[in-house]
Amino acid sequence: MAANLFDLTGKTALITGSSKGIGLAIAQEMARHGAQVVISSRKGDVCDAVAADINAELAGEDGGAVSIPAHIGRKEDLARLVDETRKQLGKIDILVCNAAVNPYYGPMSELPDDAFDKILDINIKSNHWLCQMVLPEMIERGDGSITIVSSVGGLRGSTVLGAYCVSKAADLQLVRNLACEVGPHNIRVNGISPGLVRTDFAKALWENPDILKARTAGDPLRRIGEPREIAGAAVFLASEAGSFTTGQNFVIDGGATIA
Repeated sequence: MAANLFDLTGKTALITGSSKGIGLAIAQEMARHGAQVVISSRKGDVCDAVAADINAELAGEDGGAVSIPAHIGRKEDLARLVDETRKQLGKIDILVCNAAVNPYYGPMSELPDDAFDKILDINIKSNHWLCQMVLPEMIERGDGSITIVSSVGGLRGSTVLGAYCVSKAADLQLVRNLACEVGPHNIRVNGISPGLVRTDFAKALWENPDILKARTAGDPLRRIGEPREIAGAAVFLASEAGSFTTGQNFVIDGGATIA
């Protein structure tokens, strides 16, 4: 019988921002599909707890997790994250750049320079750094998958999230550029653009039922998404099922962008 198209057994997945929200859901599902996953965010104790939970759930099965905290805005932290992943797990087959920030809410005309710099550094430059640190071994091996988590904000204009949307649009161009550069080495690079998902990052848009109802009233599915509903696309892109998919952006938004 042919192998399961979504099987990740024997693969190592490094996932940033994976101690909560969408990153956590991606880590959990990749581990359930057999991967060894790296849980990484700034807080070591939180990463340790998440990794322990995954290992407890999957005891005796192929998948598992290790905790390697890192601040993605610091290049030396990213280098240590990559080195420690290789030290503990031997290689990196899958990279998911999920971590992002948005320290400013308001019009571009009032955007402070330091907030703009932080958004561009964390949401774009750190992804570029991390990809370049991981790509050499993927090129040498002739195999690999990179997924950058963007946002529907990268596809639409906004009067209050302009800088964040700029960064997410740039992430999608990073996906396309890298896909062209490394495709000949059998490395796939794709993006996922979630819509409104029930995460702490978007809490202001869903914790009030009235605001949530108004926000989703025009969406075909009429509801908010859950983190696990994003994770399936990440598993697809990292697995054999996605082996002929590169340079693409998967919009998962309950239909919001078509309504």
